[in-house]
Amino acid sequence: MFDQLVDEVLDGELAPGATLPAERQLAEVLGVSRPTVREALQRLAHTGLVEVRQGGATTIRDFRRSAGVDMLPRLILRRGELDHAVIRSILEARLAMGREVAGLAADRAGATLAPELGEALEKLAAEPDPVRQQVVALEFWDHVVDGADSIVYRLLFNNLRAVYEPALAALASVMAAEVSRIDRYRALAEAIHAGARTAAQEAAHALLSLAATEFDAMLRRLEEEPQ
Repeated sequence: MFDQLVDEVLDGELAPGATLPAERQLAEVLGVSRPTVREALQRLAHTGLVEVRQGGATTIRDFRRSAGVDMLPRLILRRGELDHAVIRSILEARLAMGREVAGLAADRAGATLAPELGEALEKLAAEPDPVRQQVVALEFWDHVVDGADSIVYRLLFNNLRAVYEPALAALASVMAAEVSRIDRYRALAEAIHAGARTAAQEAAHALLSLAATEFDAMLRRLEEEPQ
């Protein structure tokens, strides 16, 4: 019931401001018990998709304003297809976050990250598979985030990683432009090791913008294809 209602909210079948039937009616329609309905509604309220009023109606909320990043895994794949707008948003977010995380890592960790980043670079250079390259690249960034020593960026990274990992295979062609450029990973690692904040930020931007640029080019190619 929870999954069904989430899908209906995200697909717009249940619009913001709409009210759900009473628990008894929902239980009858869906063929479940009232405690099951109550539990599902409580989970929906926890995710920010509905507002449950004591003794009153359950109202659909605008998930764009009330939900958290935990909704991204459900948004990235809708009706069996990747949502291009969501992917673009994720690439934009990682570009902005990656730049700041790299700068903080240069400031706060510097050369102490050399062993971890060096090992990740060796693994990335030796890995021929484009999907596995993405996995190793995530390991590289995991160390950078550790070096940034920011709990907020760590939790944001965890959330984005949880969204990104299930789509590794689907995004392989887009991400190949980035994960194959070992030279740019090396430049970023060297800037962090040197404690050069601005250089690390610029290197991170140069690296992470590759996937965003390739994604935009892919969309243009799709638009130009005959229907």
